[in-house]
Amino acid sequence: MSDTQAMTLIGQLLKWEKERPDDVYLVQPLPNGEVDSFTWKAVASQVKRMAAYLQSRDFPPNSQIAILGKNSAHWIMADLAIMLAGHVSVPLYPSLDSDSANYILDHSESRLLFVGKLDIDDDAWYGYQQALPVDLPRVTLPLSPIDTIAEPWEAIVSAHQPIESPAAPSSEDLATIIYTSGSTGKPKGVMHSCRSMFAVCDGFLDIMNMSQDDRMLSYLPLAHAAERAIIETASLYYGFRVYFSDSQETFVPDLQRAQPTVFFSVPRLWLKFYATVDQKLTPAQRTLLEEDKPESDVLRRGILTQLGLQAARIGITGSAPIPESVVSWYRSLGLELLDCYGMSENFATSHVSRPGQVRVGYVGSPAKGVEARIAPSGELEVKSPGQMMGYFKAPEKMQSEMTEDGFFKTGDCGEIDELDRLKITGRVKDIFKTSKGKYVAPVPIEQQLSAIPGNESVCVMGSGFPQPFAVIVLSEEGVAQVSDTTKKGTFDKCAACFFTDLNQTLAAHEKLAFIVFVRDDWSIENGFLTPTLKIKRAVVESAYDDMAQQWFDTKETVIHQ
Repeated sequence: MSDTQAMTLIGQLLKWEKERPDDVYLVQPLPNGEVDSFTWKAVASQVKRMAAYLQSRDFPPNSQIAILGKNSAHWIMADLAIMLAGHVSVPLYPSLDSDSANYILDHSESRLLFVGKLDIDDDAWYGYQQALPVDLPRVTLPLSPIDTIAEPWEAIVSAHQPIESPAAPSSEDLATIIYTSGSTGKPKGVMHSCRSMFAVCDGFLDIMNMSQDDRMLSYLPLAHAAERAIIETASLYYGFRVYFSDSQETFVPDLQRAQPTVFFSVPRLWLKFYATVDQKLTPAQRTLLEEDKPESDVLRRGILTQLGLQAARIGITGSAPIPESVVSWYRSLGLELLDCYGMSENFATSHVSRPGQVRVGYVGSPAKGVEARIAPSGELEVKSPGQMMGYFKAPEKMQSEMTEDGFFKTGDCGEIDELDRLKITGRVKDIFKTSKGKYVAPVPIEQQLSAIPGNESVCVMGSGFPQPFAVIVLSEEGVAQVSDTTKKGTFDKCAACFFTDLNQTLAAHEKLAFIVFVRDDWSIENGFLTPTLKIKRAVVESAYDDMAQQWFDTKETVIHQ
């Protein structure tokens, strides 16, 4: 095997199969509470057999083959089988509606669809599959909904011998097309080679001293570049074990089973962990956490064990900031949260925080091989070894988003401090103008509002109005407080104080006219959030724009809708 073939996902799979055939690689929980464990040898065997099946279909070389489903051991096996057969994988978010799935399947020219585990029952799946292309062959992975016209994975691997003529892809070959989450407009197909996929491993993961002895839990969508880079690609690069979560209900026991040494999550979960534990602590226990006593260590260890994070030496977070108080709380437990930043276009290889150099509100300094700068317009530009090959069927789009000297225009506004640490201050396209002609960047204000008690999601808006304002979705804890007549007054008083303190830090044209607490659900399913849990700003603004004038007319600063 040549060097360019060795440094591919397939090359790494075959390496670990040879060197550690009987070591467990993937651990899949089952709905009945049991688990399936797959060794490197077992994974390679299934991958080779499925690759033989894909070759038998006689698709043209480098055909696109899609994967729709939640994270699972067989999701990764399907991805590897596609590559071993000489084709290109196209992951789809499991939360996609059928119209969005159809768009990607059509645009990518996918010739076959792997269907994995989905959070829908068989009846709902029946309606979903009726909307899929009728002539598109399907293969169901274990744990997927029943599909009467698809071929089951188990039957295929049983009926085929391991592939005799593997494609042996090169590190420079197209390996996957990742479709952006589509917060605005149609998703774009970002093309990556194995070289760009492995850049994240040569880059920031070496900061964490990763090795084959590590363990990670995979539950964020593998269709997203960050999870694909930090879990799938890194596990094949370093050879560590990957655990999966069966469902939202079993997440905590799944996490406790895995006892990850490195845990990657989004701010929403880090905040939920904090809120769940903190509300159970007594005032004496909170004080004890801040002290240097043997009893303090026992309490800290107990909290981490309760969360399943007792073995974690590092926590990774990204996509949005976490309040400083929450970061300090985790740090007091002995768990450092390292913020990171990246995009689909550079396969999450951009910036990462270094242990001992964490600055709250900043996403770290450039990863190995990454160059970053702020353009005169305030836009962040990045040149990364993880840079995409281009946009599928849209070369002109690639050209428009690159500078003449090879930097990618991220669309994010940023600031860089004296240690090259980056702070994201908003999206260029998110900046809006008030009726007074003043421009407002909503993201920095939203970052500060993330610390307000009872907050789950927030959107600052105000285009065409005299001042900006904020709409805040209440968390479960927030709903409980405002629903309790004995606690609502205290909640509103705290919110009013937060509102006043925040406005004192803002420029005159940025000061919020009011904050509105709503009990609505902003979710992926109803279109308010992208599959990566970012707000779809245009959707949110459209939903509340008609009510804004009424809120202004109340002259109140804290409003409940």
